[in-house]
This record gives sequence, C-alpha cells and structure tokens, in this order.
Amino acid sequence: MAAQDILFIDAYDSFTYNIVSLLAEILPIGPDAQIVVQSLHDPLPGLQQTASDVSDDVFAQYLRGFSAVVCGPGPGSPLNPQDVGPFSRIWSLSDENMIPVLGICLGLQSLVSHFGGRIRKLKLGQHGIIRAIEHQGERQTGATTEDIFEGVKPFKATLYHSLCADIGQDQIPEEEWPAAKWATFPSVPDLQPLAWTTIDLSDASERVLMGVKHRSKPFWALQYHPESICTESASRRVLQNWYKEALAWSQRTGRQSHHVERPGSHSGHGTLPTAIEARIGGHLANHSTADDIVFADDWLEKHRPDLASTAARDYVCAQLDLPDGVDAASIADILGETSGSRIILDASSARVKDPLAVQSIVAIGVDNAIRFEHVAKSGSSIRMFVPGSGRDGAQVVDLKPTGDIQAWEIVSHFWSARSCRDADKMVTSTGQAHDHFKGGFMGYLSYEMGLKTVSPELARAASRSDNHTDLCMAWVTHSVVLEHKSGKANVQAWGTKDEAASWVKWAVEQLQDGFRKVEVHSSVVPSLKGKERISHLRLRTPDPAVYEEKVRQCQREIAEGNSYELCLTAQTIMTRPSMVDDAGRGNGHYNGFKNANGNGTRTPWEIYKALRSRQPAPFGSFICLGGAMLLSSSPERFLQYSKDGLCSMRPMKGTVRKSKAVSTLADAEKMLRIPKEIAENLMIVDLVRHDLHRVCGSGQVTVPEPFKIEEYATVFTMVTGIQGQLNRYIAGPESQESPPAAMTGLDVLRSVFPPGSMTGAPKKRSCELLAEIEGHQPRGLYSGVVGYMDVTGAGDWSVTIRSMFRYDDEMADPEPGETVPREVWHIGAGGAVTILSTPEGEREEMFTKLEGPLGIFRDVA
Repeated sequence: MAAQDILFIDAYDSFTYNIVSLLAEILPIGPDAQIVVQSLHDPLPGLQQTASDVSDDVFAQYLRGFSAVVCGPGPGSPLNPQDVGPFSRIWSLSDENMIPVLGICLGLQSLVSHFGGRIRKLKLGQHGIIRAIEHQGERQTGATTEDIFEGVKPFKATLYHSLCADIGQDQIPEEEWPAAKWATFPSVPDLQPLAWTTIDLSDASERVLMGVKHRSKPFWALQYHPESICTESASRRVLQNWYKEALAWSQRTGRQSHHVERPGSHSGHGTLPTAIEARIGGHLANHSTADDIVFADDWLEKHRPDLASTAARDYVCAQLDLPDGVDAASIADILGETSGSRIILDASSARVKDPLAVQSIVAIGVDNAIRFEHVAKSGSSIRMFVPGSGRDGAQVVDLKPTGDIQAWEIVSHFWSARSCRDADKMVTSTGQAHDHFKGGFMGYLSYEMGLKTVSPELARAASRSDNHTDLCMAWVTHSVVLEHKSGKANVQAWGTKDEAASWVKWAVEQLQDGFRKVEVHSSVVPSLKGKERISHLRLRTPDPAVYEEKVRQCQREIAEGNSYELCLTAQTIMTRPSMVDDAGRGNGHYNGFKNANGNGTRTPWEIYKALRSRQPAPFGSFICLGGAMLLSSSPERFLQYSKDGLCSMRPMKGTVRKSKAVSTLADAEKMLRIPKEIAENLMIVDLVRHDLHRVCGSGQVTVPEPFKIEEYATVFTMVTGIQGQLNRYIAGPESQESPPAAMTGLDVLRSVFPPGSMTGAPKKRSCELLAEIEGHQPRGLYSGVVGYMDVTGAGDWSVTIRSMFRYDDEMADPEPGETVPREVWHIGAGGAVTILSTPEGEREEMFTKLEGPLGIFRDVA
C-alpha cells in the first residue's frame, strides 16, 4: 500500500499544530502515517539545504515520500519569497512530479497569485472575525465537479487575514454577481472559485474569495481557518472531501508515494541523556573548586556518580489549622521570611472566595537553597549556586551550554535527579495525604528567556548591555503551604529524617506562638500623606502620543499581513531613595535597613502588603532572587500541569475598567462580548491551542471555558480556559520505562513560553515586530512567568503582569541633597492591538492597567 504521509509546510504560523491535529483526527491516513511539519527555512531531513534551495530533482524526490501537501498559513505576503519559501515551486511542479496540495490562508493567496491573480489589502482586516462562508455544497450533492464543498452544510468560519486574492470580483455588477461568482474569471482562467464571503462595511461591502481550485491540477485552497475553535464543525467535511479528491486524483493518474522511515512528530524531545537515576546528594560536596567553568555535558558525565549517590530523601510534614486572618503575609512575618532571598507565591484573593486562589507557598531558607541562574545571551552559561564556603557563601559552577544541552536541559536534569513521583501520597502528621506543593523548583523566567526559544535570531541580534538574570530557579526544601479551601497550613521539609523533623518542629512552634500574636488584616499598610507621599518619588510614564503612534505602527504591520495581533507594552520608570543600613550601605535585601534620607520610603515588603491588600489576586508573588525583586498581583494563570501531564492554560484578553457605568458582570458582558474583544481573545486562544497541540499531540486539547467574563478588584476581563493532556509524561526517575519522547513539565513550559497573551500571533513574527516597535527595550520580568515545578512533576506558572520590579545593580543618580544612588523600579503595562483597535482606546487600556500598581507605589512607596 502506498504511503499516506502528508507534508505540512509551516510558514511560521501560530496555528500550525491546530491544523495538523485536526487533519490527524478527521482524515483516514492510517495508524502508521504521519503529518510531517517542515518549516519554510529549515533544512530538509538529511540535507543542509532548505526546500527552496535544493535542486528540482532533489525536491521532487523528497515529495515522493508524501501522498499530499498542505501549504499552511503564516504572516507576510505571498509576493515576498521569504514569506512563502517553496510554495511557488510546488505550484510549478511538472506533470510527472505533480502532487495534490491544499493551501490555507497564505497558501490560497500564493496559489492565486501564481496563476495570475492580484493580491491587495482588505478594506478592513479580518483577524479573529467570524463570517458566513457561501458555497454551493448542498446544491452539488452527487455531482462530479471535484468541488471539495460538495455536500457541506452552511457554516461560519474564523478569518485571520489582512490581504486577499483579487481575481476581478469587484468589477462584476451587483445584478450579475449571483451567477458570475461561480464562473471562471478572465484574469485567472485556470482557477475555479468555490467559496466566498461578503464583508459589510459602513460605506460599502467587500467580496472576498474563500475557496478555489485549479481546473486541471490537483490544487485546492481555503482562505478561512478550518482549525479555529469558532469555525463551525460542518467545515470539517471540506477537508475530508479534499483528501478524498487528492487520493482519487493519485489513483487516476497512477501516482505512487513511497514509504520513508521518519522520526516521530515530537522527535525534537527526548534527545538528552537518560534521566539521572537518583537525587543529588547533600550540597554536591565533591565539586573540586569554587567558580568552576566547565562544559555542561562534561560536567554531567563527570558528576554522574555523585548524582547517583544514595543520600537520604525523607519528607516530613505537619499540618496546622489556620486562624482567621492568617495568610501568607502573616506566615512570612512570623518566620522572618521578609528579608534576604525570598519566594512567596501568594493567593491573596482567597479572602474574597476566589475559586482560583487554591494555595499559597512561603519558601523558607531560600538563601540556603541550590539555585540556577541564566542570562539569555548568546553563549551565556548557566550558573549553579551551591551553599558552601565560596564567594558570597556559595560555591558557583559555570555550566557552558554545549550541543543539545542548554540551560533548560540542565535544570531539567537536576529536577529529574531529585523528583519523587509519589510524594503526593506521603502523609502529614495527621495521617492524611494532601495534593499540594511538596517542595521543588520555585522561581521566575523573564520575557527575554522566552525570546531565546521562540526567535533565536532575535535573541542573537539583541544588544543588551545588562546581565540581568532571565532564568532563576531555586530548589526549595523547606516551606509552608496554605490550603485556602480547607484552612490548613502544611509545614514541610526534605532532608535527613532527623534534620527535617527538627526543622518542622521548630517552625510549628514559631507559627503557633505567632498565631496568638498576629493581628487580623495586619498586611494593610497606610498610605503616605501629602508631601511625604510624592516628594521623594520620580516617575517617567509613557508619553500618550508616542504610545498612540506605536499602536498605529502595530496596525500598519497588521494591515500588511505581518501579524494578526500585537501585544504592545510600555514601561514606567520610577526612582526613589535607597534603603541603607547604619553604615550608609545599600543593597536589595533591606535586612534591618532604613530610609537613607528620613523621608518615608517604605520597604518593598510593606509596598507588597499594600498591593495585595488593595488588589488581591490568585497568583500574587513577592520574590527577591537572582539579583531581582518582584512584587506582583497577577490575576492570570499561564500554565498549570499535574503530575500526570494534564495541562491547563487561562489566557486573559479583553479588559474594561470598573466604573459607575460598568459596575456589574452584566455591564461588563455588554462591553466585552462584542466582535473586537472576542476576536482579541480568540486569537490568543487559538495560539495557545497550537502551543499545547505541539506538545500534547492530536486530539488532546480542549476548550471547556471559552470567553468567560471574570471580575477582579478594579477591572473585568475576558478569560478562556484551555486544557491539554500529554500522552507521554515523565513524572520522575521511576519513569525510566517511558519512551524517549516523554517530556517533563519543564519541557512543556519551554515549548509554550513566552505567554501568547503577551506577544500576539503569530508568535515568532509578532515578537520580532514588537522588538522593533518597542525600541528593543527589554521587558525584563514583566511579561515573563513566575511559579513552581514540584518534586511530583506538578507545576503552576502565572503571567507576570500587574507588577513592579527592580534589579539590585540598576541604580539612578542621587537627587540634590542625597548621597546614595536611587533605586530604579519598573512597571510594565499594555494591551493587544488588533485591526479593530483605536489608538485612543489602546492608550486608555494601557493606562488603566498601569494605574493599579502605579497608584500603590505613589501612595505607599
């Protein structure tokens, strides 16, 4: 039997794997067949050349391994060879090398352009807009026209395009249009229209070609996106008809495809050495020197015996009842975790019964935790800090990336060595097992860390002068976890049994004593008054006119077809007097520090307590780690995954500020459930589905909660819940029997990062455009993620928004009368720009989001 593999040529779109999944689900390609994704400019398998560069004979030979080709969607123009790569070569294939093809979106435009049609801009771009598709399907049942719409019921579909194919449709008089639209047009005599849509505008309507076929070659194309969640299911039959016609054409012409052994569709994963078999013992005392500089693969090989040592790995946990009013901030205050290195993941909205506010985590003793740091610059090493007697009290090992072993792989190896898949079955002192964070990695990733993955060219081109940490993960062995629904506190530790038990006993005693003294709502920090409030702060907010012009720049790029949606951001810079000790020295830890000039400057911990009090959120965080400090009240979950590989994401797009006019959910529904806002959310939802399909596989992603309006302290926001189930998931070293392609949660995080809600779609091109429009200013921690991956393999990461942050090494000159350099703080804010946006509306949304954290900084800092 001939091979039925399908070649999908990816034009760097962010919906590719949604289409691949849909095709795999509904086409009868057979259990052993694959849909092979080949990006435009990637070398062909086994060759050093791309599909555009190889000889005609080599390209034809490559295509003989497939039964059909899909020329996918993507940004840009079909008139730009860089945007369509080998598409034109396919339309030009000789008769003996012909192969059935389906073009989608950019693929349709390329087909029409190649055979004589024009490409022009739409009067109004259609991105995330849902339109009725007009075709002759039900009227042609039983016909032999090779119309892939045969027997298809009427349906609506999602459009994602700013350009359209012009075959002369605008020259047809209105009275002739009903019949003429199905006939051959003189400008493209080789093409037959199959489907249309009409876009009604205020001043006129626009006819847009939605489906076409070549009259003598096995080429078909669709302009709409069949894979979108808002494209109705009746459209699936169009794809099934196409594949049936493709196979029928091959049978009539005698075309045979031959079988080719290929790696799995997720072959990029699992290329690392086998997961390390046992946890790292002690503090890696066998390292020979501090500040070692070694290659990562050499280091892993050299220390494999150390990593396989049989150090103790006992887990001890005691559970306490939480008194009313005691929360994560109270726990941190009682245990003294408000200075030095700190990690607090704070579901402060639990007090208002937020269903997403499930648990808060207070990491204890972070200064004594092993941690990894990495700067996302080309060739940068990943640094492992091990508590000891080296510099700053820690032994430092520089691990140089080599080959397949990069920063992500090193962190993943370390996690695999220390993971414990069955930790969730371990019981507390009450004899109960609980499903909560059990210890493991906690930390942050900057937006720039994501750029390094999604656009290596952009990362290489970046001219960053700073060395700010982009990946920072601490291995937390001591923590207190608050379960908000049950009102319990889990005091837990890993280590030798005696050490862990001793620490848990001490912490329980401290907490019980502190519970008797803590005051309800003690986290509320009063505002500064009058001159005290403003005299010491210096603010540089975005220029409204400049921001509006950047919105216009985004819309120009969208109109050119280079993006569907661009998530534009801007930064506010704030400076204030530094906190100093008695000797006049300043640093980022604020341990026993006071204001340098006696003018009311408050510590970041006090500012954070005001932030969490005024803007409670399910994914708040207070972090001082890796030379950075972050205060966040994020409402947005990025990625959650269970130890069994169930992944959940909740992108937020579409926001309206609370006001007298918009004070209830019903009011917000009227404001947000409109085409512009739904389109803004839909584009990111389809992007997230693509990200999850890429790692979870076909048929493994669902959208159980589309376009839900949720209420927060100062805004209403549209949120969509998306889930994906990994087929192959490593939940610890016990999973040695898993196939090589199995993944950890860190692999998932890497694949879907940075958040699509902070980039736009398609992700790669959008990131590149935003870098230009935003002046190559690093976003830093803003737009990144914060969270954990625990020893069981479960993880939870939130998007870093509604936040403020600073770096220890970034200081401003003293103001007159000051002697110590000033702290520099950043607040990022922005919104998703679409073709339907207005510069004034986007500017208003940006300042609405900015006002939350900025107002607190003004009032309290």
